[in-house]
Amino acid sequence: MTVLCLVERDGEGIAEASLRAVGVARGLAGVAGVAGVAGVAGAPVTAIVFGRAGHDGVDALAGHGSGAVYEVSRDAVPGYAPLAWARVLAELIAETGASAVVAAGTDRGAEVMAHLGAITGLPVAANCVSAERTGVEVVTLVRQRWGGLLLEDAVLEAPVALLTVAAEAVALEPAGARTPVDVRAHSPRLSDGDLAVRAAESAGSGGGLSLATARVVVGGGRGVGGPAGFAPLEELAALLGGVVGVSRVVTSEGWRPHTQQVGQTGTRITPELYLACGISGAIQHMAGCSGARHIVAINSDPGAPMVSQADYALIGDLHEIVPALIEAIKARMA
Repeated sequence: MTVLCLVERDGEGIAEASLRAVGVARGLAGVAGVAGVAGVAGAPVTAIVFGRAGHDGVDALAGHGSGAVYEVSRDAVPGYAPLAWARVLAELIAETGASAVVAAGTDRGAEVMAHLGAITGLPVAANCVSAERTGVEVVTLVRQRWGGLLLEDAVLEAPVALLTVAAEAVALEPAGARTPVDVRAHSPRLSDGDLAVRAAESAGSGGGLSLATARVVVGGGRGVGGPAGFAPLEELAALLGGVVGVSRVVTSEGWRPHTQQVGQTGTRITPELYLACGISGAIQHMAGCSGARHIVAINSDPGAPMVSQADYALIGDLHEIVPALIEAIKARMA
Protein backbone atom coordinates (compact mmCIF):
# COMPACT_ATOMS: atom_id res chain seq x y z
CA MET A 1 0.00 0.00 0.00
CA THR A 2 1.26 3.44 -0.93
CA VAL A 3 2.23 5.94 1.75
CA LEU A 4 2.27 9.58 0.65
CA CYS A 5 4.78 11.99 2.14
CA LEU A 6 4.50 15.77 1.90
CA VAL A 7 7.98 17.09 1.17
CA GLU A 8 9.12 20.65 1.85
CA ARG A 9 12.02 22.34 0.13
CA ASP A 10 14.96 24.05 1.82
CA GLY A 11 16.42 26.53 -0.62
CA GLU A 12 17.05 24.50 -3.76
CA GLY A 13 17.19 21.18 -1.90
CA ILE A 14 14.91 19.01 0.20
CA ALA A 15 14.41 19.95 3.85
CA GLU A 16 16.10 17.51 6.21
CA ALA A 17 12.93 17.38 8.31
CA SER A 18 11.10 16.02 5.27
CA LEU A 19 13.78 13.39 4.64
CA ARG A 20 13.28 12.22 8.24
CA ALA A 21 9.53 12.07 7.58
CA VAL A 22 10.20 9.95 4.49
CA GLY A 23 12.06 7.52 6.75
CA VAL A 24 9.01 7.21 9.01
CA ALA A 25 6.81 6.76 5.94
CA ARG A 26 9.15 3.99 4.76
CA GLY A 27 8.68 2.16 8.05
CA LEU A 28 4.93 2.66 7.92
CA ALA A 29 4.90 1.14 4.44
CA GLY A 30 6.78 -1.87 5.80
CA VAL A 31 9.85 -1.23 3.66
CA ALA A 32 13.07 -1.88 5.55
CA GLY A 33 15.49 -1.01 2.78
CA VAL A 34 14.64 -0.30 -0.82
CA ALA A 35 11.50 1.40 -2.09
CA GLY A 36 10.34 -0.55 -5.13
CA VAL A 37 8.44 1.00 -8.00
CA ALA A 38 5.62 -0.62 -9.90
CA GLY A 39 4.10 2.58 -11.23
CA VAL A 40 3.37 5.49 -8.90
CA ALA A 41 0.35 3.85 -7.30
CA GLY A 42 2.45 0.84 -6.41
CA ALA A 43 5.42 2.67 -4.92
CA PRO A 44 5.59 2.08 -1.18
CA VAL A 45 6.58 5.72 -0.48
CA THR A 46 5.51 8.50 -2.84
CA ALA A 47 6.76 12.04 -2.22
CA ILE A 48 4.71 15.14 -3.11
CA VAL A 49 6.73 18.27 -3.89
CA PHE A 50 5.26 21.68 -4.67
CA GLY A 51 7.56 23.02 -7.36
CA ARG A 52 10.39 21.05 -8.95
CA ALA A 53 12.32 18.60 -6.83
CA GLY A 54 15.34 18.88 -9.14
CA HIS A 55 17.91 16.19 -9.85
CA ASP A 56 19.59 16.49 -6.46
CA GLY A 57 16.23 16.52 -4.69
CA VAL A 58 15.04 13.38 -6.45
CA ASP A 59 18.36 11.72 -5.66
CA ALA A 60 18.02 12.64 -1.97
CA LEU A 61 14.46 11.33 -1.84
CA ALA A 62 15.51 8.08 -3.52
CA GLY A 63 18.34 7.69 -1.04
CA HIS A 64 15.90 7.89 1.87
CA GLY A 65 13.32 5.50 0.51
CA SER A 66 10.99 7.32 -1.87
CA GLY A 67 10.19 5.30 -4.97
CA ALA A 68 8.10 7.94 -6.70
CA VAL A 69 7.68 11.71 -6.75
CA TYR A 70 4.72 13.87 -7.75
CA GLU A 71 5.68 17.42 -8.71
CA VAL A 72 2.99 20.09 -8.51
CA SER A 73 3.75 23.02 -10.79
CA ARG A 74 4.11 26.50 -9.30
CA ASP A 75 1.85 27.67 -12.12
CA ALA A 76 -0.93 25.58 -10.58
CA VAL A 77 -0.11 26.44 -6.95
CA PRO A 78 1.96 29.64 -6.70
CA GLY A 79 3.67 29.88 -3.34
CA TYR A 80 2.50 28.29 -0.11
CA ALA A 81 -1.28 27.84 -0.03
CA PRO A 82 -2.20 25.50 2.86
CA LEU A 83 -5.74 24.69 1.73
CA ALA A 84 -4.62 24.09 -1.86
CA TRP A 85 -1.79 21.83 -0.68
CA ALA A 86 -4.29 19.85 1.38
CA ARG A 87 -6.65 19.55 -1.61
CA VAL A 88 -3.80 18.12 -3.67
CA LEU A 89 -3.06 15.54 -0.97
CA ALA A 90 -6.75 14.60 -0.82
CA GLU A 91 -6.77 14.13 -4.61
CA LEU A 92 -3.70 11.92 -4.49
CA ILE A 93 -5.15 9.79 -1.69
CA ALA A 94 -8.04 9.00 -4.03
CA GLU A 95 -5.84 8.47 -7.09
CA THR A 96 -3.21 6.25 -5.47
CA GLY A 97 -5.34 4.45 -2.88
CA ALA A 98 -2.86 5.60 -0.24
CA SER A 99 -3.09 4.02 3.19
CA ALA A 100 -1.36 6.93 4.98
CA VAL A 101 -0.11 10.48 4.55
CA VAL A 102 2.96 11.66 6.46
CA ALA A 103 4.42 15.16 6.84
CA ALA A 104 7.17 16.71 8.93
CA GLY A 105 5.81 18.44 12.02
CA THR A 106 6.88 21.89 10.80
CA ASP A 107 4.59 24.92 10.81
CA ARG A 108 3.61 24.15 7.23
CA GLY A 109 3.34 20.42 7.69
CA ALA A 110 1.08 20.79 10.73
CA GLU A 111 -1.13 23.39 9.04
CA VAL A 112 -1.57 21.42 5.82
CA MET A 113 -2.35 18.18 7.67
CA ALA A 114 -4.93 20.00 9.81
CA HIS A 115 -6.64 21.14 6.61
CA LEU A 116 -6.41 17.62 5.18
CA GLY A 117 -8.03 16.20 8.29
CA ALA A 118 -10.87 18.70 7.99
CA ILE A 119 -11.36 17.95 4.28
CA THR A 120 -11.38 14.17 4.67
CA GLY A 121 -12.91 13.89 8.14
CA LEU A 122 -9.95 11.78 9.22
CA PRO A 123 -8.10 12.09 12.55
CA VAL A 124 -4.53 13.46 12.56
CA ALA A 125 -1.87 12.11 14.94
CA ALA A 126 0.70 14.82 15.61
CA ASN A 127 4.36 14.72 16.67
CA CYS A 128 4.95 11.01 16.00
CA VAL A 129 8.40 9.51 16.48
CA SER A 130 7.51 6.04 15.15
CA ALA A 131 4.62 4.38 13.37
CA GLU A 132 3.88 0.77 12.48
CA ARG A 133 0.88 -0.69 10.71
CA THR A 134 -0.52 -3.48 12.89
CA GLY A 135 -3.85 -4.00 11.14
CA VAL A 136 -5.75 -3.18 7.95
CA GLU A 137 -6.88 0.17 9.40
CA VAL A 138 -4.75 0.20 12.54
CA VAL A 139 -1.47 2.03 13.12
CA THR A 140 0.47 1.77 16.38
CA LEU A 141 2.25 5.01 17.24
CA VAL A 142 4.71 6.55 19.64
CA ARG A 143 4.33 10.31 19.80
CA GLN A 144 5.57 13.25 21.80
CA ARG A 145 3.42 15.01 24.38
CA TRP A 146 4.07 18.01 26.60
CA GLY A 147 6.64 19.49 24.27
CA GLY A 148 8.60 16.26 24.03
CA LEU A 149 8.85 15.70 27.78
CA LEU A 150 6.65 12.59 27.54
CA LEU A 151 6.27 9.79 24.99
CA GLU A 152 2.80 8.37 24.46
CA ASP A 153 1.96 4.93 23.07
CA ALA A 154 -1.17 5.29 20.96
CA VAL A 155 -3.29 3.46 18.41
CA LEU A 156 -4.78 5.24 15.39
CA GLU A 157 -7.75 3.55 13.73
CA ALA A 158 -8.65 5.09 10.39
CA PRO A 159 -8.98 4.03 6.74
CA VAL A 160 -6.16 6.46 5.93
CA ALA A 161 -3.66 7.38 8.65
CA LEU A 162 -2.65 11.05 8.78
CA LEU A 163 0.56 11.74 10.72
CA THR A 164 3.01 14.53 11.41
CA VAL A 165 6.53 13.58 12.47
CA ALA A 166 8.51 15.13 15.32
CA ALA A 167 11.53 15.34 13.02
CA GLU A 168 13.97 16.45 15.71
CA ALA A 169 13.39 13.15 17.53
CA VAL A 170 13.80 10.91 14.46
CA ALA A 171 17.18 9.78 13.14
CA LEU A 172 18.07 10.58 9.54
CA GLU A 173 18.44 7.07 8.16
CA PRO A 174 19.12 6.58 4.45
CA ALA A 175 17.56 3.56 2.79
CA GLY A 176 19.62 0.64 1.54
CA ALA A 177 19.76 -0.03 -2.19
CA ARG A 178 17.67 2.24 -4.36
CA THR A 179 15.67 1.84 -7.56
CA PRO A 180 14.95 4.42 -10.29
CA VAL A 181 12.45 7.03 -9.14
CA ASP A 182 9.27 7.59 -11.13
CA VAL A 183 8.78 11.38 -11.37
CA ARG A 184 5.41 12.62 -12.57
CA ALA A 185 3.73 16.01 -12.88
CA HIS A 186 0.41 16.39 -11.10
CA SER A 187 -2.17 18.89 -12.32
CA PRO A 188 -4.57 19.57 -9.44
CA ARG A 189 -8.23 20.55 -9.73
CA LEU A 190 -8.52 23.62 -7.54
CA SER A 191 -11.07 26.38 -7.05
CA ASP A 192 -10.33 30.06 -6.55
CA GLY A 193 -11.26 29.60 -2.90
CA ASP A 194 -8.49 27.04 -2.43
CA LEU A 195 -5.94 29.71 -3.39
CA ALA A 196 -7.54 32.60 -1.51
CA VAL A 197 -4.97 32.32 1.29
CA ARG A 198 -1.40 31.90 0.18
CA ALA A 199 2.07 33.19 0.93
CA ALA A 200 3.56 34.86 -2.11
CA GLU A 201 7.23 33.91 -2.47
CA SER A 202 9.80 35.81 -4.47
CA ALA A 203 12.46 34.10 -6.55
CA GLY A 204 15.00 35.11 -3.96
CA SER A 205 13.17 33.85 -0.91
CA GLY A 206 10.80 31.22 -2.14
CA GLY A 207 12.86 28.15 -1.47
CA GLY A 208 10.89 27.10 1.57
CA LEU A 209 13.67 27.94 4.05
CA SER A 210 12.10 28.23 7.48
CA LEU A 211 13.07 28.08 11.13
CA ALA A 212 11.95 24.45 11.35
CA THR A 213 13.86 23.33 8.27
CA ALA A 214 16.97 25.55 8.27
CA ARG A 215 20.37 23.88 8.55
CA VAL A 216 21.78 26.91 10.39
CA VAL A 217 19.95 28.99 12.99
CA VAL A 218 21.40 32.11 14.61
CA GLY A 219 19.50 32.68 17.85
CA GLY A 220 19.21 35.87 19.83
CA GLY A 221 18.05 36.43 23.40
CA ARG A 222 17.76 39.25 25.92
CA GLY A 223 21.50 39.83 25.65
CA VAL A 224 21.06 41.22 22.12
CA GLY A 225 19.75 44.36 23.83
CA GLY A 226 16.84 45.36 21.62
CA PRO A 227 15.37 45.26 18.10
CA ALA A 228 18.33 47.09 16.54
CA GLY A 229 20.72 44.52 17.97
CA PHE A 230 19.43 41.85 15.60
CA ALA A 231 20.89 43.45 12.47
CA PRO A 232 24.30 41.76 12.92
CA LEU A 233 22.56 38.44 13.64
CA GLU A 234 20.58 38.79 10.40
CA GLU A 235 23.83 39.45 8.52
CA LEU A 236 25.55 36.48 10.13
CA ALA A 237 22.60 34.19 9.37
CA ALA A 238 22.61 35.32 5.72
CA LEU A 239 26.34 34.63 5.38
CA LEU A 240 25.85 31.12 6.80
CA GLY A 241 22.78 30.38 4.68
CA GLY A 242 20.54 30.25 7.74
CA VAL A 243 17.75 32.06 9.54
CA VAL A 244 17.32 33.97 12.79
CA GLY A 245 15.58 32.47 15.81
CA VAL A 246 14.82 34.04 19.18
CA SER A 247 14.05 33.19 22.78
CA ARG A 248 10.65 33.76 24.39
CA VAL A 249 11.69 36.93 26.20
CA VAL A 250 12.47 38.54 22.85
CA THR A 251 8.95 37.95 21.55
CA SER A 252 7.46 38.97 24.91
CA GLU A 253 9.29 42.30 24.62
CA GLY A 254 7.95 42.71 21.10
CA TRP A 255 11.42 42.86 19.54
CA ARG A 256 10.74 40.04 17.06
CA PRO A 257 7.63 38.10 15.90
CA HIS A 258 6.49 34.91 17.61
CA THR A 259 7.06 32.97 14.38
CA GLN A 260 10.81 33.22 15.09
CA GLN A 261 10.59 31.84 18.63
CA VAL A 262 12.54 28.69 19.39
CA GLY A 263 11.27 26.66 22.31
CA GLN A 264 8.56 24.54 23.84
CA THR A 265 5.88 27.13 22.97
CA GLY A 266 7.59 28.09 19.71
CA THR A 267 9.32 26.07 17.01
CA ARG A 268 11.43 22.97 17.64
CA ILE A 269 14.51 23.15 15.44
CA THR A 270 16.91 20.52 14.07
CA PRO A 271 19.74 22.45 12.39
CA GLU A 272 23.30 21.33 11.81
CA LEU A 273 24.40 24.42 13.75
CA TYR A 274 22.61 26.52 16.36
CA LEU A 275 24.52 29.67 17.26
CA ALA A 276 22.91 30.99 20.46
CA CYS A 277 23.77 34.65 21.11
CA GLY A 278 22.91 36.18 24.46
CA ILE A 279 20.48 33.38 25.38
CA SER A 280 20.51 32.18 28.98
CA GLY A 281 19.07 28.74 28.12
CA ALA A 282 15.80 28.31 30.02
CA ILE A 283 14.49 24.75 30.01
CA GLN A 284 11.64 25.71 27.65
CA HIS A 285 14.15 27.07 25.15
CA MET A 286 16.38 24.01 25.45
CA ALA A 287 13.36 21.81 24.66
CA GLY A 288 13.15 23.59 21.31
CA CYS A 289 16.82 23.49 20.33
CA SER A 290 17.93 20.14 21.75
CA GLY A 291 17.61 18.59 18.28
CA ALA A 292 20.47 20.74 16.95
CA ARG A 293 23.50 18.70 15.95
CA HIS A 294 25.95 21.33 17.20
CA ILE A 295 25.29 24.21 19.60
CA VAL A 296 27.66 27.16 19.93
CA ALA A 297 26.90 29.64 22.71
CA ILE A 298 28.03 33.27 22.75
CA ASN A 299 27.44 34.61 26.25
CA SER A 300 29.06 36.94 28.75
CA ASP A 301 27.99 34.65 31.62
CA PRO A 302 30.09 31.45 31.83
CA GLY A 303 27.54 30.01 34.26
CA ALA A 304 24.57 30.33 31.91
CA PRO A 305 22.68 27.04 31.33
CA MET A 306 23.11 27.47 27.56
CA VAL A 307 26.89 27.49 27.99
CA SER A 308 26.79 24.20 29.90
CA GLN A 309 24.64 22.61 27.18
CA ALA A 310 26.69 23.89 24.25
CA ASP A 311 29.32 21.94 22.33
CA TYR A 312 31.42 25.11 22.18
CA ALA A 313 31.17 28.41 24.02
CA LEU A 314 32.58 31.88 23.38
CA ILE A 315 32.56 33.87 26.62
CA GLY A 316 32.41 37.58 26.00
CA ASP A 317 30.38 40.47 24.61
CA LEU A 318 28.29 39.28 21.65
CA HIS A 319 28.37 42.84 20.23
CA GLU A 320 32.11 42.35 19.74
CA ILE A 321 32.16 38.63 18.92
CA VAL A 322 29.41 38.58 16.26
CA PRO A 323 30.92 41.42 14.15
CA ALA A 324 34.30 39.68 14.41
CA LEU A 325 32.73 36.44 13.16
CA ILE A 326 31.11 38.30 10.27
CA GLU A 327 34.40 39.84 9.21
CA ALA A 328 36.23 36.51 9.50
CA ILE A 329 33.61 34.75 7.37
CA LYS A 330 33.71 37.51 4.74
CA ALA A 331 37.50 37.27 4.64
CA ARG A 332 37.32 33.49 4.27
CA MET A 333 34.75 33.79 1.48
CA ALA A 334 36.89 36.34 -0.35
